[in-house]
Amino acid sequence: MESRCFTEEMEECCLSPFATLSIASRGRVKPESLCPVRTVFQRDRDRIIHSKSFRRLKHKTQVFIIPEGDHYRTRLTHTLEVAQIARTISRALRLNEDLTEAIALGHDLGHTPFGHAGEMALNEIYSAGFKHNEQSLRVVDQLERTVGLNLTWEVRDGILNHTGAQVPATMEGQVVKLADRIAYINHDIDDGVRGGILTLQQLPQHCLAVLGDKHSQRINNMVLDIIKNSTGIDKITMSAQIKQAMDDLRQFMFEHVYIGSKAKKEEAKAQLVVRQLYQYFLAHPPLHLPPEFNQKEKLAQLERAVVDYIAGMTDRYAIRAYQSLFLPSPWIDRKEMFNI
Repeated sequence: MESRCFTEEMEECCLSPFATLSIASRGRVKPESLCPVRTVFQRDRDRIIHSKSFRRLKHKTQVFIIPEGDHYRTRLTHTLEVAQIARTISRALRLNEDLTEAIALGHDLGHTPFGHAGEMALNEIYSAGFKHNEQSLRVVDQLERTVGLNLTWEVRDGILNHTGAQVPATMEGQVVKLADRIAYINHDIDDGVRGGILTLQQLPQHCLAVLGDKHSQRINNMVLDIIKNSTGIDKITMSAQIKQAMDDLRQFMFEHVYIGSKAKKEEAKAQLVVRQLYQYFLAHPPLHLPPEFNQKEKLAQLERAVVDYIAGMTDRYAIRAYQSLFLPSPWIDRKEMFNI
């Protein structure tokens, strides 16, 4: 028996009635022959992990722009923490772990350099608007490999709806949506304390009384609450008490870290970089856009191509591009260099 067939039979036998079975996927936009070893969701996960967009996440901002310390989160480590939390919940609820992991690993592929600061800048200047979840879907549908990754409908739905008002169509997508919030609230507290932005004593005590004093306690209590309240029903939910404490803690983070804190003092400069790159590439596309962007529909959608290019940049690549285009390079006297 092929390994894939065995896995599909195990899913039918062991997973919850509310789980999304690999064999029941709505499929891909472009039909493909099945892999003898991996299910369709396992293939999606692997395609995302091996993508260039996934590798670039290691140099994209989570909260602190281009952090000097080795232990601050980046967009990549955030993604891995989301995947870990989401897999734990899915396994306990007997949902499809492979689908959950694929959505979690792909949910932030469309994030810009400088995190939400870059996202806000592009949303302000791009006529069609910009949202990182929509860009993540665009990455896997069209940009990666220049033709897209041709992922399954379920993974694409989870990526698109991991944030915002829309509810993912699958239970696995709903798990990732909550796991994303659990991850960033807690690891941003950790990074905020490390960076001297806040102290543990400043955290709202009524939230800690419910969720726990320590990083691990808070995550554990949120995860256990989701598992307890989502078992045997067709949606992912939390108890009112835990959800309120989590929402209050999130609001505290917006007021003390995400908006106006020392962690954000470089955001105006980061947004200036994004805006000036945008204007420059619109004015000089043949000279500066990579060939794959120049050839895109013969520049019929130049603005869209520029947005795609900038959104795909890492923090440090965007800064190097800005320096190269807008700052003078020092003249190097070769004779003086070797005149010892």
